Amino acid sequence: MEAYCLKCREKREMKDPKAITMKNGKPATEGSCPVCSTRMFKIGKA
Repeated sequence: MEAYCLKCREKREMKDPKAITMKNGKPATEGSCPVCSTRMFKIGKA
């Protein structure tokens, strides 16, 4: 899954994506950037 990395300022393929539920109950996907290892989020169903 592709997401925007805030540190690299580029869209990258997410490493180790996991489906999560945010505090407000909405679905999201969390992973890490393969280049800089920053946490990445993509809101919405995967």
